[in-house]
Amino acid sequence: MRFVEHPLIKEGSIEERKYQITIAEKAKKDSLMVVLPTGLGKTVIAALVIADKLREGKILFLAPTRPLVEQHATFLRGVLNIEPTFIKTLTGSIPPEKRSEVWGNAKIVVATPQVIENDLLLGRIELSDVAHVTFDECHRAVGNYAYVFISEKYHEQRAAVSKKPLILGMTASPGSDESRIMEICKNLRIKFVEVRTEHDPDVAPYVFRKDFEWVRVDVPEEMKEIRSLLMQVLEEKLNELYELGIIKRRRKDITKTELLELQSMLQAKISQERSSALYRALSLQAEILKLKHAAELVETQGLVALRRYFERLRNEAESRGGSRAAKRLMKDERVRRAVFLANVIDEEHPKLEVLKRILKRQLMLNKTSRIMVFTNFRDTAEMITAALQELYPHVRAVRFVGQASKPDDKGLKQKEQVEIIKKFKDGEYNVLVATSVAEEGLDIPSTDLVVFYEPIPSEIRSIQRKGRAGRRKVGKVAILIAKGTRDEAYYWLSRRKELKMLRKISELSLEPDALTPHANAEPPASADTTAKESGETDVSADSIKKKAMQKKLQDFFWRDGAEPKLGAARKSKQEKKLKTEEKQNESAERERIRIFVDQRELRSQVIKFLMSFDVKLEFKNLDVGDYVLSSRVGVERKTAVDFLTSLVSAERNLLRQIKELSEAYERPLLIIEGDLKAGKTQIHPNALRGALAAILTDFGVPIVQVEDERETAALLHAIAKREQLELKRDVSPHDRKTAKTLKEQQEYVVSAIPGVGVAVARNLLRRFKTVERVMTASEEELMSVERVGAATAKRIRQVLIAEYDD
Repeated sequence: MRFVEHPLIKEGSIEERKYQITIAEKAKKDSLMVVLPTGLGKTVIAALVIADKLREGKILFLAPTRPLVEQHATFLRGVLNIEPTFIKTLTGSIPPEKRSEVWGNAKIVVATPQVIENDLLLGRIELSDVAHVTFDECHRAVGNYAYVFISEKYHEQRAAVSKKPLILGMTASPGSDESRIMEICKNLRIKFVEVRTEHDPDVAPYVFRKDFEWVRVDVPEEMKEIRSLLMQVLEEKLNELYELGIIKRRRKDITKTELLELQSMLQAKISQERSSALYRALSLQAEILKLKHAAELVETQGLVALRRYFERLRNEAESRGGSRAAKRLMKDERVRRAVFLANVIDEEHPKLEVLKRILKRQLMLNKTSRIMVFTNFRDTAEMITAALQELYPHVRAVRFVGQASKPDDKGLKQKEQVEIIKKFKDGEYNVLVATSVAEEGLDIPSTDLVVFYEPIPSEIRSIQRKGRAGRRKVGKVAILIAKGTRDEAYYWLSRRKELKMLRKISELSLEPDALTPHANAEPPASADTTAKESGETDVSADSIKKKAMQKKLQDFFWRDGAEPKLGAARKSKQEKKLKTEEKQNESAERERIRIFVDQRELRSQVIKFLMSFDVKLEFKNLDVGDYVLSSRVGVERKTAVDFLTSLVSAERNLLRQIKELSEAYERPLLIIEGDLKAGKTQIHPNALRGALAAILTDFGVPIVQVEDERETAALLHAIAKREQLELKRDVSPHDRKTAKTLKEQQEYVVSAIPGVGVAVARNLLRRFKTVERVMTASEEELMSVERVGAATAKRIRQVLIAEYDD
């Protein structure tokens, strides 16, 4: 075995593999995404790149979970020939006030993206001195995930100091959807994609065989009867949707994704027109979704999971704030019959017995085997774990789920997860019954057998599950499929998506200036002829492999760590340029808009949109409001859902918040995001109108309704710009007021006169300076004040001079 030789890599720590060296060489030159099957050393490629780039600055290594952060940090300390204390981890467990110090002292930071995102938003760290960023599980870099924002700020801050950013994205499965792959590449500014499969000649020598077994089981007649009852109700609900003109066909095979899209469409329509038919359709959609879930449980999971779901549905129906969909379903005689049968049938899904046989067979062949059983549902994981106790001590099973907890479903804390994995490695447990939490992001050792309790339609998750087997020796994968159910459809769907994904990423050619998939181009009549005629070569995965050049690893560092010296004239010129830039930056900083933001708004997308306006954000725990735009403008921001919730919540009393805002700021403002008419609410329209009226008239707080967070940010920026740059007002947050100032007391006294509001009171006080002079002014003098007419002046004088009549 040959090992990598490099000044910053410990001798004998990394086996030399041609495909890893080849990919690393490209990743050192340009931003690149590597797609490599699980267990084939993506982290090794990252280490090779990091060892090269350390001379140029700090390194940031991002991973989606804390355990994975610790795993990568441990690996890097084990292979890199630098002081281990220079490799630091940053996760949410480290207090914010200490993270800046940790960041400053580190040469390599391994962190969760949420922590880096927060620290960037709060200005605790900068990425201008980061020479390289590795994004592990980079298929997450879509939508609003933290990877997207970090990549944007990294490129922006590196460009500001005229330095080249360099990114390595790593994944086993970016997905089969071409638009998703392109979105990942666009968000991370990826220029090239390197793909390897288990069948590539440079990878094959390091791959252990996986044996696959597909076990098809019959669904018992009793369970089919329950499913039949549920499907009858479901068909009836679909017919109602059809009669309402909401769907074009009566399709029993309508998917959950289609139902969720239908929900969004209905909510959008309701925001435009209030119709009883639309509300009925929205409720029907919710009922169909619940029925489909119940049918899936009975045919693919079993009765224990179904009973628990029915119990939750019953509790929802009986609760005061329960949905109408749950209430209607639990009143349906067919659903009630299905609930009764689920409770009286003393039989479990045949998958469970098949699973027991598979586990016993594996442990008979190899007593030291480690086995993982994957299932989609926590209830099923608990049922399987309990059922396997009868096979103890040969089968020592443990349930492994995520951290989230519900009243009837306790999650596992991170320490508990780490402890279970350790015991699994040590052999105290030999069967891990896991949900999706074990698919990625945890340091789980290679297993001898992986069992799918049910197939899954996601190619990404399927690849990750299978990747848990056969990492260091021959492995097995068993997939349990219930005949005639969605199990069969999900299996073939996942299989097709996997093949499509491999085809898409193999075809993908990413040019430095543009992201251009081959699929969008017209296929040539002859690829060879076209290439010759055009003089261009295909930059596919195969050609990249052939053209990848190897380079000696020892040539990466300047001797004795010395940087190249500049000539005196050039140095002087650069110093002058830097001084000019510093003055320009100081001037720009003085003109920069400042906005105070409440810490609780940190997770809002509004913050990211504000940063795109180059606004200086200062975060603190605001006593009143969410945003402070000047000394007189304070803003309370609510989403439509938050607004409605705070109307009925004792802890989040909206009117109390508005009262405090109006007392603290001269120009208070309430921004509501989204449509108050859309979505589900138990609040009567009259109550909603009353709340809006009170905010406007009792507290004098204007209400602005916007579409989304982007529009909120644009409005905040526009107001702050006018207040600070045009009107030259300072910006400072105000505390909650316990007593009125003298100015406010004066305004209060004058505005108490009938026909005189706060605005007129201020005009009067500006003209006459004191309350006494306002009270002694003549009608003619009063009429000289803006917004005071003859009727108002007469009424003021009448109130002041008329004798009191008790």
